Order: sequence, then C-alpha cells, then structure tokens
Amino acid sequence: MIEYEEKFWREGLTVAGVDEAGRGPLAGPVVAAAVILPPFTEPFLKGDSKKLTKKEREELYEFIRETAVAVGTAVVDSSVIDRINIYQATKLAMKRALRDLKHTFDVVISDYVKLEEFNCLPLVKGDERSLSCACASVIAKVLRDRIMERFHEVYPEYEFVKHKGYPTRKHRELIRKFGITEIHRKSFRL
Repeated sequence: MIEYEEKFWREGLTVAGVDEAGRGPLAGPVVAAAVILPPFTEPFLKGDSKKLTKKEREELYEFIRETAVAVGTAVVDSSVIDRINIYQATKLAMKRALRDLKHTFDVVISDYVKLEEFNCLPLVKGDERSLSCACASVIAKVLRDRIMERFHEVYPEYEFVKHKGYPTRKHRELIRKFGITEIHRKSFRL
C-alpha cells in the first residue's frame, strides 16, 4: 500500500495523494481531498473508503487530519458539474484540493485521473494501491457525506441522509414524486 510512496520518499520527494467522492450521484457536489503523509508512514488502512463503515471512516478522518503533514479539500457544486461535465469537474476539484494543501509537494498520486499540470502518477484503483490516495478518499467521502446530511435538513423529503444523492431506486422514486432540486445534476439522466 506504500510501494509507490516509498519509491518517491527514498528519493527525498514529497508525495500528495488525491481522490474524489461523488462522481456518480444524481445530486450534490463532487468533493476532492489531497493528503500529504509524513515520509515512511506505515499503512494503517486498507482499500477503498466506500467499503468501510461510517464509524470507521469518521475515526480515520480524525486520525488522518491529526497525522497528515497537510490536508487540502475542494467542493465543486452541481451547477458547475452541469456546465463542464463530471470528468472536468472532478479534475477541477482535485486541482483545487492540491492547491488547498498550503504545503509544497513534488509528486501527485491520483486515483486514475491524470492531472497534466502536476507531476502526476494516475493509478487504476489508486485508493486501494496507495496509502496517500486512500487517505484522500476517506477525507473526501466523509466531507461529502456531511454535506449531503446538511442538504437532508433542507430537503428532508429526498432522504439524502440515506442515499447521499446516489441513484438508488428510492432516490429515483422521490425525484419522480417531488421533482428535482437546485442541487440535482440536470445534465445527468435522472
């Protein structure tokens, strides 16, 4: 889980991992996070944040925030997603999260997305193969879930607290019943 970071750390390079949460939902933002871990951090989690329980993610979120050299985050809302498409919105969020680090870095490890303006290593299933990327995944997922829980307070009839805007059968039924909100992605097939 640190083989990619370790190679760069041995060369004296600072590594930032970046990932996103929220590419697939019908509502809400795409959220990205970037994390710089101290060199030679021992792996403390395995794999994709979506496979962890909410409690495990929340605990890891706090641990990562305390342990990391720097954490950056970015949120791109549904209106921007509709305007530039989800892939471009994901790249925009990732770039903003990296800029939000407020710490220099030499190399970026991303979950699959190539960020041309950075020295970027895009890994297929990066959140399962890179500790930095996995940490970014946890931060992004927890932050996005919290945002969708807040939207639940505004739009309780949509039950965002349960499905977080993802295209579940129930969410689609609620869209048919109540129509769309300003946080729904109009460019997506609802």
